[in-house]
Amino acid sequence: MKTIQSVDEMQALVNGVRANGKRIALVPTMGCLHEGHCSLIRMAKAKAEFLVVSLFVNPTQFAPNEDFDCYPRQLQDDLLQCESLGVDAVFNPSVEELYPRGYSTYVTEEVVSAGLCGVSRPAHFRGVTTVCLKLFNIVQPQLAIFGQKDAQQAAVLKKMVRDLNLQLEMEIAPTLRDADGLAMSSRNKHLSASQRGDALAINRALGIGKTMVEQGVRNVDRVVAEITHHLAQHRRVRVIYVQIVDRDTMEPAREIVPGRHLVAIAAWVDEVRLIDNILL
Repeated sequence: MKTIQSVDEMQALVNGVRANGKRIALVPTMGCLHEGHCSLIRMAKAKAEFLVVSLFVNPTQFAPNEDFDCYPRQLQDDLLQCESLGVDAVFNPSVEELYPRGYSTYVTEEVVSAGLCGVSRPAHFRGVTTVCLKLFNIVQPQLAIFGQKDAQQAAVLKKMVRDLNLQLEMEIAPTLRDADGLAMSSRNKHLSASQRGDALAINRALGIGKTMVEQGVRNVDRVVAEITHHLAQHRRVRVIYVQIVDRDTMEPAREIVPGRHLVAIAAWVDEVRLIDNILL
């Protein structure tokens, strides 16, 4: 496994791989790998002949008051994990390598990113689209794989790929959960045992919403109210949003259509921000 910090070196490597006719897959991550990431890596490994994993905590998707400085990092563990999974190359650039002095070019998607997390984190998706387009240009993969837990991020990136005519296939892998039902996330490391207990309310609330829809409820306000009521019973949980939206456009639903919509939740558990969703 190669570990590469330089853009030039990464481009030279993949140029050789492409010249040999090999299919390249990319799994972009911010490191602190957990089993959810590993499932994406395994999926990519099965679908391509050369696999690149990026480990880069991207500063442009964090606001000044957010947790960039304390975002969990475990580079050596991540490298060992990647090697054990058969990754061919890890791209681990410095911030200065991707955003050199004088950097001033950004990519903005203006519709899919506008709601949900885009309301409380207005610069977040600009950072996500910018860094992902840079990674796509550097690595030049034919396939990139992301997780369903970050549903809005996936929808924004799929829209960017379509709008900018990138020759890239994107696949979205199912959300992986720990045995207690909590969606796997690097930020879970910040939760104490008692905080984690309250965080489990998020998955249970999503389950309540899905059960209601399976029982024939189609009224958006009724389902959102039940989910919100459940979350409100937990003192550490502060709801940022509970919304039912179109899976592709993230537009709010007027009436629930199974197979078309999802329930998305963002909430604070004390000072830890968590997101989750479930397909309806």
